[in-house]
This record gives sequence, structure tokens and C-alpha cells, in this order.
Amino acid sequence: MDFAWTDEQKAFRATVRQFLKDNLPENWEHIAHGPASKEQTAFAKTFCGKLAEQGLLVPHWPEEWGGRNVDPWIAFILAEEMWMAGEPRGGQYMNVNWIGPTMMLYGSDEQKQQHIPPMARGETLWCQGFSEPESGSDLASLRTKAEKDGDVYRINGQKIWTSGAHYSSHGILLARTDPQVPKHKGLTMFLVDMSDPAIETRPIRQISGGASFNEVFIDDLRVPDSARLGGESEGWKVALTTLMNERFSISVGRA
Repeated sequence: MDFAWTDEQKAFRATVRQFLKDNLPENWEHIAHGPASKEQTAFAKTFCGKLAEQGLLVPHWPEEWGGRNVDPWIAFILAEEMWMAGEPRGGQYMNVNWIGPTMMLYGSDEQKQQHIPPMARGETLWCQGFSEPESGSDLASLRTKAEKDGDVYRINGQKIWTSGAHYSSHGILLARTDPQVPKHKGLTMFLVDMSDPAIETRPIRQISGGASFNEVFIDDLRVPDSARLGGESEGWKVALTTLMNERFSISVGRA
């Protein structure tokens, strides 16, 4: 079996490298206050818009959602080149590599039409609200609750280590909707607007001086039934899909 890169794959890598050479300043990582700053986030948004214009933001996505339906190795090459350049896509790597693909699988037609095209154009930033202070590595033991109240859910709880929450416009949030069943079976995933006043985000200052992680407090957040991502009590399945997408995308390390 021949494990060498094909001519098409080599050409794609060359295209990505040329794009980076033309659009990435040498000192881009030191813009203003460094990683996760407002300035770097704004830079990443502009950069991703340029990537999208050249068909380089989501080439691994289906054509109907703005992609080129390329083979998986093309997506691997793109991720590798971005990581070697210091990941100038910023938090949008989450949109394009695991949140967007998860939404394609479990989202309603309305959800997909509303949220996926802006992702494909590099216009929106998403975060994922999974981890909690007392859950540790046992995600299914989370305590954030979503209680049905007519045609809406009332969500209360806390998340921690939420990457990019302080600059994200939207998020996916895992909450417990049924406390009477085994812990893995009573969870539901929701789409939330991070600008809602019921959501408070507090950046966690790291020893490096940066603050890319956050505590997120949810106080009586009301979301409609249409904001469910997948069925009620199917949140564990949706979360596992998201995490599998994440594991695949972070398998490419920076050289």
C-alpha cells in the first residue's frame, strides 16, 4: 500500500501554505493582549472570513453546507497547517471541527438553516458547556438542571473550563432533564444564546496571564423546546458525538 501523499493532497497543502503566507502577519500571535484577547478574537474572525472566501474554512463539510466534500486527509492537512501556524482560526476550530458536524447530525432543519451557514462563513463563534465544578472526569454526573415549564425549559447550574465562552455568540449546553433515571440517560443538549442576561461568564486567569477558560453561571435561563439539539434525554449520545469529533480534530499537534 502506498502511504505517500497524492498530487492533489500535496497541491492542497501548498495552497494552504501560500494562503498563510499571504494573510498571516508574522507577529499575529502577539496582537494586543495575547491568546483569547478581544483583539486576537477579532483577528481570527476576519482571518476565518478570508479562509471561507477561498473555500478553506470548511472544505471537509458537505457541499450543501458550504463545504467541498473532500476526502478526510484534506481536512487533516488543513488542521495540521493551521496548528503549525499557531491556530489563527482561534475558537472557530470548535465550530468547524466538532460543533458544526454534530449539529448536522442532530439538528432540526430550522436549527441547521439558522446556524450552520454563518459558521461556514466564519461569522459566529461557539463554545460547549459540558464540564462542571463537582463532576470531574465523570461528565454524566453533572448537576445543571433543565426543567420543563410549558413549551420552554428553565435551566439553572454552573459550568467550568468552558473554552472561549467570554467571546462566543452561541453555545451548546448539556443539562439534566430527568433526575429519576440513570445519570447517562437523563441528559439533554441545548443550543443557547451566550448574550442572554441569564448567563454570566467569568474568565479564569491562568498563570500565563491569558484567560481562555471560563466559569459560566446559568440563572433561570429560559429556552424554547425548539432549542433542543436532539431528543429529550438523548444528550449523552449528542455529547459523545461532539467529543469524538473533538478527539479526532485535536489529534493533530503543533510541530
